[in-house]
Amino acid sequence: MKIEKHLKKKEALKRMKLLKLLPNVIEEFEKEDVVYYSEKGGILFWLHNHPEWLEYVKKLEEKHNFLAYHAELSHLEFGRHLSIFYVSDHKEEWARDREELKEGHSCCYVWDMDGLFSEMGVIGFKPMTGGVQRTE
Repeated sequence: MKIEKHLKKKEALKRMKLLKLLPNVIEEFEKEDVVYYSEKGGILFWLHNHPEWLEYVKKLEEKHNFLAYHAELSHLEFGRHLSIFYVSDHKEEWARDREELKEGHSCCYVWDMDGLFSEMGVIGFKPMTGGVQRTE
């Protein structure tokens, strides 16, 4: 069942607060659909500063019927990974998703930006500097 965007957005706002994102990041998403990404210890940047990344995320939203609300860029020994936090169409899973966020885990779409192994998966993270940092 396809969930309306405004309901996913309301859920995303709850999750952003659980991630302890800066209030202005949450407000910009709420009012203008601005998505930020975190890197290098939680430092925040606009996703739209990278049009090719934003286009990739928009295509994923259409393909998987989810709403992206934040991302985290990790520089790993085997390349860059952009972990995309999202709200799915599976409303029955939302409460569990919020509980996992409280524990520092989230199902994300992980884009292997320098390779071929992009996939959905669970990542570990911690709130940091107003953003998040991936831990596993």
